[in-house]
Order: sequence, then C-alpha cells, then structure tokens
Amino acid sequence: MFATRFAPSPTGHLHKGHAFSALTAFEAARQADGRFVLRIEDIDATRCRPEFEAAILEDLAWLGLDWETPVRRQSEHLDDYHAALTRLEADGLVYRCFRTRKEVAETMASAPHGPMEVFRGGPLPPREEAAKLAAGEPFAWRLSLDAAAAKLGGFAGLTFTDETEGVVSARPELGGDVVLARKDVGVAYHLAVTVDDALQGITHVIRGVDLFDATHVQRLLQALLSLPTPAYRHHPLLLGPDGKRFAKRDKAETLRSLREHGMSAGDLRKELGFG
Repeated sequence: MFATRFAPSPTGHLHKGHAFSALTAFEAARQADGRFVLRIEDIDATRCRPEFEAAILEDLAWLGLDWETPVRRQSEHLDDYHAALTRLEADGLVYRCFRTRKEVAETMASAPHGPMEVFRGGPLPPREEAAKLAAGEPFAWRLSLDAAAAKLGGFAGLTFTDETEGVVSARPELGGDVVLARKDVGVAYHLAVTVDDALQGITHVIRGVDLFDATHVQRLLQALLSLPTPAYRHHPLLLGPDGKRFAKRDKAETLRSLREHGMSAGDLRKELGFG
C-alpha cells in the first residue's frame, strides 16, 4: 500500500514551507488511497521542545490533516537505531572518529593532495583507540565509504527512482564518511530516518529538493542494512517574497502567526495550491 510521511523536528513553529510539504505528502496519500504518517524527529534533545511538538500537531490539525496514531517519536525508539548501528559495526562498516568538528575541518583543509570537499577518514590503530576510550574521550560513529564500497563491490549498481529525475545513480561518496551517531545524541539523522522509513513501511518519500543529496547516503544505508528502497519525490521549495526559502532560523512567518492574524486554513491551502 502507498505510504508517505511528514517528519518535522520540534525545534520551532511550522511555517508556510512546512505547510506546503505536509500538504503535498498528505494529498499524495489521499489520492492514492494510501497511508499518511506523521513522525516527530526529536533526537536532538538540546533543541527539541515539547511545546513545539504540541504546536506542530495543532497546526497540522488546523490545516485539515489527519494521520495514523500513535505518532512515532524518534526519542522513544533509540533501541531500533542502536540495533542498526550494532549491525553496521559488526560488519566493519563504521568506525569511531575522535576528531572535533574543528579538527575535521583542519584535516580536510590540509589534505596532502589538496583540500578535501568531504571528510574521508578511518579507524585509529587499535592501541591508540583503546587509550582514547579508556580516557573517556568523546567520539562519533562514522560510516566508512571504503568499507561500504568493498562490501557492495562498489556503488555502480546503486540506484533510486525520483519522480522528476527518473532512475538516479546514487553517489554516496559525495557525502563523505557521514556521522551516523554521536555520544551526546546517540543517533544522527541519516541512520534514524532510514530505519524509520523501513519500519513504518514508507513506500514514497515526499520531501523538499533540499534533501535530494541526503537520498544518496540513505540509499547506501538501505543497501548495507538490507532495507527496502522507497520511491522519491523531491518537490520545489516554497520561497518567501525576498526569494529565499522559508526557514526556522530566519524566523519565517509561522502558521500560528497567520492564524492569529485571521487567515483561515482554507485561504492558506488555496494560496499554496491546494484549494
């Protein structure tokens, strides 16, 4: 059965761009007589707040959306992500990276063959790693592209289908050795969303074009974890009057503000092309 999802992070109030993305996914599910799933991606405990989650549910209901219950909250399913990470570790596909963000940037800038566009590293010698672990030094788990390529025999046969682009050859190397988990968070975006999509039976991932590059990494994780690959639709981003995309960090006009100033959900839906 067709199933898609809207997966916001409760780090602020929803804006028009979120509304457009949620309505795009919701209408696709409705037209296909399929499932619409709401997922709360709240793994970042330092930025996610319960009042923002409550506001998300209120805003989506105001828009006229309904969804399956119970809602999956990532913070309640860390064991699922740890199990996937443990499997990758057992297969030798991840390594502990003790570098800080600053040290990663310095390593990329001082690469012997010229600056690296993305980070590529590898595990430390066992004795050095053991010493750092004994000292309690923090680390991140990174996906080893070299090990992944060796396991799959390269990435040449790795593809995904995008509604606009057609069959796309995945190029996970463009993302480098991405972080899959940090000591302070427990799991990072790429691993969590890949596991969630599989566990929730998502057949169609409908999201903004700004996440197109993320699909390459997630397709690799699907292959390494023997998970199904959804079809993808990356829709254009909604832009504000200044030509810039709506974003929380820019304090874009929120749905709550629109509602408080008298806009109806029907008027907003029409404005967004869902009248």
